[in-house]
Amino acid sequence: MGILKSRLFKIIAIIVSIPVVLFGVYLLIMIITDYKPDKAIKLEIDNNQKSVIKKDESISIITFNIGYGGMDKDQDFFMDGGLGSRSKSKEKTLENITKISAFLKSKNTDFIMLQEVDRKSTRSFKVNEVEFMKDALKDYASSFALNYKVFWVPIPISKPHGSVQAGLLTMSKYGVESSTRYSLPGTEAFLRQLGDLDRCVQENRIPVEDGKELVLVNAHLSAYDKGGVIRKQQLQFLKEFVQKEFEKGNYVVVGGDWNHSMPGTDPSIFKTKQAFPDWLKTIPEDFAPKRYKWVIDKTVPSNRTVDIPFKKDVNFLSVIDGFLVSPNVDVISTKGINLEFENTDHNPVLTELKLK
Repeated sequence: MGILKSRLFKIIAIIVSIPVVLFGVYLLIMIITDYKPDKAIKLEIDNNQKSVIKKDESISIITFNIGYGGMDKDQDFFMDGGLGSRSKSKEKTLENITKISAFLKSKNTDFIMLQEVDRKSTRSFKVNEVEFMKDALKDYASSFALNYKVFWVPIPISKPHGSVQAGLLTMSKYGVESSTRYSLPGTEAFLRQLGDLDRCVQENRIPVEDGKELVLVNAHLSAYDKGGVIRKQQLQFLKEFVQKEFEKGNYVVVGGDWNHSMPGTDPSIFKTKQAFPDWLKTIPEDFAPKRYKWVIDKTVPSNRTVDIPFKKDVNFLSVIDGFLVSPNVDVISTKGINLEFENTDHNPVLTELKLK
């Protein structure tokens, strides 16, 4: 009987130790494969164009977070309290990005700034959305900056988020002199950071006929850091970054998903049955450098909550996408385009500008 007990205890010990060993192996792999980009990385420019911006011509820019082709109106997301962690299917991913690319083509803007564009990720069923967009929009130069590269996100346990490669895609009908990925400051706690985004901005330099440059910055800032410490660091970095470029005499446009309620906007104007989400903070009034202008549409929500699928007049809505432009850029028009979150949890924002 004693021998049987001893063997039983050994078997139980082995069974109990298996998850610990597996976690250790997983953690080791995550540490080894952890994406640690340099502070500045030169990016490849595909299909570069030849035209130069003229000062007497208007330029149009659209920013759009495409939600990795998986955050359509029927989806929720586990990080915000929902259950979803992936697109519904490969077919649905392709349907979403096909409709998004067709919309972008119909607008025919000079510049396109996209966030959450996947490149063979589990959550989007391995669809290479970067190549898809480049193929669908052949008249544009393009460059891509990774801001999310993780071997395996193990949660939720029932259907893990999985392997992720995603980032920022900027497209231009004008020639691009250079494209650079700049890491943003601030990191989460060790274990969380291993599975989280490595936030960055993507700077694109476009020549202007007067010898200056349009510095076009594609941004996707942090959303979930407790206490907002990381967000403050990122905003300070961005403030100093754009101010230096303006002091050089360049034209500066920052666009993207700020993950903050934009200055001057009021979410209470949108009908909702939900409370103001804890993660949503407002960009401080003193953030923008002197005489810089916010370019937003206060009347059209650019984002919805994703703890539940989209239901009209139920989800909390806000304006977190838009642009910041330097004093030497005139704003002709700005329009948020309400697509009712059909294919992603964001709405696009389009602006028309002129360089002074």
